[in-house]
Parts: sequence; C-alpha cells; structure tokens
Amino acid sequence: MRRRRSRQQHRDNQLLLLGLAAAAGLALVWAVVSWLLVNWWALVIIGALAAVVGTVWVHRYRQQQAWDRVRQQALRYGLPQLDALHHRDFEYAIRDLMRRDGCTDARQIGGAGDNGADVLATDPLGRSWVIQVKHRRDGDRGSPVGTPDLQRVNGTARQLYGADIVLVVTNGRFSTRCAPLAQQLHMHLADRRTLATWAGGGRPLWELLPKIPPPRKGR
Repeated sequence: MRRRRSRQQHRDNQLLLLGLAAAAGLALVWAVVSWLLVNWWALVIIGALAAVVGTVWVHRYRQQQAWDRVRQQALRYGLPQLDALHHRDFEYAIRDLMRRDGCTDARQIGGAGDNGADVLATDPLGRSWVIQVKHRRDGDRGSPVGTPDLQRVNGTARQLYGADIVLVVTNGRFSTRCAPLAQQLHMHLADRRTLATWAGGGRPLWELLPKIPPPRKGR
C-alpha cells in the first residue's frame, strides 16, 4: 500500500510541475504579446534590423561567389605542383579544373566504394563526365596506368552514373595497350602531356580531347 501511495504521489507531483510549467509559459507568452501590442514600434525596429542583416548577408554571399568564380577562372597548375600532391588532393585539383571550365556541379567522390569514379561533373553542354584519376608521385617515371584501371571504370561509369564521357586522367603515362582498349570502349585518356596543357592553360578538356560526343538530344 505504501508503495502504491508513493507512486501515486510521485505522479501527482509530476502533473503539478507540468501544470505549473505550462502556466508559466502561457503567462510569459501573454506578457510578451501584451508588451508588443503596447510597444508596436519595437516590431518595426526588429523587422528593419532583420532586413538590414539579411541584405548584408546576401550581398556578402554573392560577393564571395563572384570572387570564387574569378579565382576558379584564373586557376592554373604546373606539373611539378600536381606531382607533389597527395593522390586525394590530386582528385580535388581535377575537380577544381572542371569547375574552372564551367562544370559548376563538379564534385570529388573518390574513396572506398567509389566504383572506379573519382570525379563527377556536367559540362556546360549538359554532358555527364565520369573521371577516374590516377596519380603518380614520380610522374611519367612511375608505373604506367594499365588496362585494368580502364576496365574498372568502364564497367560502372555508364551503368551507375549515366556517363556520356568516361575519362581516365593521370599525371603519369599509360601502358601501350590502353589507347587501343580506350578506343574500343569509347573512353578517353588524358596523359601527362594533355594534363599539362589543360591545367596550365585556359582551354577546357572537351576542346583538347578527340572525338568528344555531342550533347544528347533534348538536353
């Protein structure tokens, strides 16, 4: 019996506390509303301040976007810079170069479970790019990129990502068997020489690579 009474008393105390909290909340809301009705000018001031803060924020945001576009358009990389990068940073560099050339949605996705794709992008003509990035610390003196790398990205790029253009780019070199295979698979390769022209200049990849497909109809 004592336990039951103790439980009932505990519940009653909880209900009392909840009731007091609700009453206090309502009283506070009523006090604020009453004050604002009398001091309506405060709402005008608060609204004006909010408008000023919002305008300043929008202006700064647009200004930052404009500066970002300027920096991206002026982006240039030399081969020594690219060689010195960590392989993950090299992927981000490729993403930034695609953004420089107008692929505003370019993003780095390389990592575990990337299915062979490191960078995804859509060019200004609406073509979807899937890019596999292969970094060599020793540049063209390192081991060549081989056909297994091409086969891996080719097996997923169109099926999983809907690629119009499948590209493998490296700061190194490709094995002699890569070019014929890429042609058979309708893939594109950007070796060290092409990378140097692209990263160090202002021309987009689709002006440097041969046989780039036209945009899909309806895009």
